[in-house]
Amino acid sequence: MIKKVFLVSDDTHKEDESFIDLKAHIKIHYKVDIDDFNYKSDIEEFNDSHIYILYLNDMQIKEFFTKHINSGLKLGILPFEGAVRTVKSYGISKDIYEALDDCFDETKLTLVDLLVCNAEATFTNIVIGDVHGLNQSTFEQKSIFYKIKEFFINLKELGFKEYTLQTAKEQTIQTAATGIMVLEHNVKQSSYNFINEDFSLQDGKLNAFILAPTSIISYIYYLISVFFYSRFSINSMPKSIGIVKTSKLIISNPQGIDYTLDGVLKSSKELELEVLKDTLYISLGRYINNSTSNIDTDDKDTIKIKDLPKGDIKSMLLYEPIPFFKKANEDEFKDLFISLRDSAKLNSVFIVLMILSTTLATTGLFQSSAPVIIGAMILAPLMAPIVSLAMGVVRAEHTLLVTSVKTLSIGILLALLFSCIYAYFIPLSIITEEMRGRLNPNILDLTVAIISGIAGAYANSKSEVAKSLAGVAIAVALVPPLSVTGIGLGWMDFSIIYGSFLLFITNLVGITLSASLTFVVLGYSPITRAKKGIIYTSGILLLVTIPLLVSFNKLVDQNNILNKLNNKNFLINKKSIELHILDIDLSKTKPIISLITKSNDIFNKQDLKELKKEIENKAGRELVLIISSETIVE
Repeated sequence: MIKKVFLVSDDTHKEDESFIDLKAHIKIHYKVDIDDFNYKSDIEEFNDSHIYILYLNDMQIKEFFTKHINSGLKLGILPFEGAVRTVKSYGISKDIYEALDDCFDETKLTLVDLLVCNAEATFTNIVIGDVHGLNQSTFEQKSIFYKIKEFFINLKELGFKEYTLQTAKEQTIQTAATGIMVLEHNVKQSSYNFINEDFSLQDGKLNAFILAPTSIISYIYYLISVFFYSRFSINSMPKSIGIVKTSKLIISNPQGIDYTLDGVLKSSKELELEVLKDTLYISLGRYINNSTSNIDTDDKDTIKIKDLPKGDIKSMLLYEPIPFFKKANEDEFKDLFISLRDSAKLNSVFIVLMILSTTLATTGLFQSSAPVIIGAMILAPLMAPIVSLAMGVVRAEHTLLVTSVKTLSIGILLALLFSCIYAYFIPLSIITEEMRGRLNPNILDLTVAIISGIAGAYANSKSEVAKSLAGVAIAVALVPPLSVTGIGLGWMDFSIIYGSFLLFITNLVGITLSASLTFVVLGYSPITRAKKGIIYTSGILLLVTIPLLVSFNKLVDQNNILNKLNNKNFLINKKSIELHILDIDLSKTKPIISLITKSNDIFNKQDLKELKKEIENKAGRELVLIISSETIVE
């Protein structure tokens, strides 16, 4: 029960009418004794029934807090002209009478932590360097035009400094960053852009956010996220931000650190940050949650710095222009390179899988069974040496290139040999729909190969998505075209050999080029090193693209003819005819169209000639028609 109030001020307001009215209101409304108290004075009278209500600015409150740490005093805070940071930090209402009610609400009295930086109390945050919008508060309402302007200003200003951080558990972190923001807690009216959950006043931990985008692309993604999305949780932050949660943190830089503490610019070579746990007994405001139910009392530090720059990448960011694409770190490159080098090697497993997938695919082609062919695609091991070849291309690794090409060549020869033998001995010689579908590759097939190459390279470089490789194998279908080529060899049919092998080459070159470019984007090779290999691969791709474009134009032509003629009705000599197109062959000088006519009437030769003229007029060209007639009798 509060019986006496000490109204703490700096004595300059004692004669102010508003100050006198405030004292009178406290005495009458709350029925307590009230005395003035200068914030610099020593406390002589103290017991549990007393509360010290601060009517001070931020700097004066800091001085009072520092002087009375662990004193056990009951403290209340009133909104004051120069106490903006304190008011925000402790959730104090800006209405002085609401704030007074909170001061006298004993349920709000709570032991809280205090963050100190170089022995100075901190109410909101410490910002080192440039955090590029990370310290914006959500209560700051800004127009979309202002955000776009800020976005481009920040895009121009990106520089790194080297920092060494040492946690309470003496873990040392050496990294490069554009800036670091440290805060102890947050409240509703001062939540920062990225924070989607509360940081407690009572967990004994500070929260350091280290901004370190390692490429222009990742930095643009970060800026878009901060300026336009504006809400994150700790577990879903951009990879550009590292997190350290600890009770004590030392940040140093030999060249000195420029920083702001609660908005005041300061400078030092080293910052000693510490959270003094349960050090002040404060009546919190209505805009802060003082619930202790979700407080993490674990003494362990939380450190999420996996994506912070280190080693070569740290040196590059400090002394070289920031790369457009992220550069893979040493561990990422080492793991992937070992994996791809193993994938490129020829072994018994590869040979067995090639034989099985080829025979399975060839069987499916003769059956015209899509499920069987899909099973062969999943079994096929050709994707692995192709992705390894792509890495060899961008890294100019001679050994990896030679090993990949050797394994790939043997795989191709095995597929051609076994499908050829299969076709030669099986007593079937009919081209099925599944075979026919692989005889006329076009630019769409190249698009599939390019997308699949990107997916293959990405899946290989990210272990968490490696399970998607089966889907990539199905999408690109490497073995079925080779099996059709082998069937063509068994039948000695050049048109089958040409069309199907063109599809395989399209897949091979498209995957290799797109996978190579993906590895460059993911940072596994500098563009200067990859340039030569990519130029050669692009040249081959251009040569392959020529027949694909021709084939695509034929496909477009076929589609135009179908749109004009298929399922259309013609009136010939007062006889109604409906056309159904079966096939369009554009390989001859005059397109050959196979079709069925449906009618209730019987047609003579003259009727068919008239029909041909009508169809040619509709199609806008001379045609050769192969007509089958169906007469409907009702």
